[in-house]
Amino acid sequence: MSGTKDIKVLKNGYIVTMNENLEIIEGDILIEDGVITGIGKFETSVSNVVNLNGSIVLPGFIQTHIHLCQTIFRGLADDLELLDWLRRRIWPFEAAHTEESLFKSALLGSMELLSGGTTTILTMETVNHTHVVFEALKETGQRAIVGKCMMDEGDKVPKPLKQGRRKAMNEVEKLYKKYHNSENGRLQLAVAPRFALSCSDKLIEDVRDFCQKNRVIIHSHSSENLKEIESVYEVKGMRNIEYFHKMGLTGDILYLAHCIWVDEDEMNILSETKTRVLHCPGSNLKLGSGIAMIPEMLERGISVSLGADGAPCNNNLDVFMEMRLAGLIQSIRKGPGFLKSEDIVKMATIDAARALRMDDKIGSIELGKKADIVILKRKDLHSFPYSNIYSALVYNFGSRDVTMTMVEGNIVYENGLFPSLNRETIIYECEIELKKLLERARKYEK
Repeated sequence: MSGTKDIKVLKNGYIVTMNENLEIIEGDILIEDGVITGIGKFETSVSNVVNLNGSIVLPGFIQTHIHLCQTIFRGLADDLELLDWLRRRIWPFEAAHTEESLFKSALLGSMELLSGGTTTILTMETVNHTHVVFEALKETGQRAIVGKCMMDEGDKVPKPLKQGRRKAMNEVEKLYKKYHNSENGRLQLAVAPRFALSCSDKLIEDVRDFCQKNRVIIHSHSSENLKEIESVYEVKGMRNIEYFHKMGLTGDILYLAHCIWVDEDEMNILSETKTRVLHCPGSNLKLGSGIAMIPEMLERGISVSLGADGAPCNNNLDVFMEMRLAGLIQSIRKGPGFLKSEDIVKMATIDAARALRMDDKIGSIELGKKADIVILKRKDLHSFPYSNIYSALVYNFGSRDVTMTMVEGNIVYENGLFPSLNRETIIYECEIELKKLLERARKYEK
């Protein structure tokens, strides 16, 4: 173990591997140049050793529906249903974003996610300034697929958020060339037509053609709210998923957040086309949107993963909260235990990695995979005792238990601190940017 390699050892961990057999191993992890090269009990002369003293070790959590651009809007859009929430608050705020305010919002959101153990995200940003989100994620070290939002039509959409399809696609091309698979593959681009109501057929066709050609993820919203579905039917003449299917978007590169109000035909489309579903229980409850039929989707083999959505509709980005809510709401619908704890943890780790086509790199602790790793305190007043680690992860533990987060073997968060960012400074700067943004937003509010 010599030479110029970056080598470190995590000693004495309680390793919840999330591998195919859901093995739990008490031992060590050897990391070389960001890759896991040893798991088990072994002696080593490596000087960079972290003694975990029995702490829980997990693969980094993966959230597949996040809006970093909305983080500084937290608490400013409460007590509204979806369409009013968008038209009266979120769209005016997004229209008022500058590069600086968006950059700070993305930093704040990424830091919150990393401090809670989420190492990988699929995001949808706003229409403008998407490049600064990539720049923010360069600084935080998070793994991310960043969605450039697309909106070229729609009722009560502020002018700065309406972008012609040619200009939008030119921007996509530039972002793709500069950022896709950048930072050693840690950052990728997605294209994010916001939802059926905000995109013309021509724009959808352009997105489809570009993403199918380049195997780039299409990230959108669908079937979140009953009034939304009524509006889509009025405009498009069919339901959301039927429309996406007719336009040729459905398939394993289409990722649809929410999918609460889907009928039998749409459920069949999701299953047959391998379209991905992004489940956001916290947001769905807070906006009063409904409860998605997740057990039924899983029974049909539909890919389901978890996301906190945005800070103004949740109001946090805590993956532990999403896991807990995912279990609780199905207990009401289907009965206690109908959605098993181990299945919920899989939705936040290996199943999410598989959904993102990254399961050869992340999602479990296995030899040859990237060292995207989370360390949790094993015992505390709120978490001890427990007999089933998966149940404990869903119902006992929380983001406050995360002591360390690693991406590709690099420590990006440890005991309240970030390697190159000061949390108090970022919070202070976000306060300043928010005040200026709210002034700018006044002219867009209805």
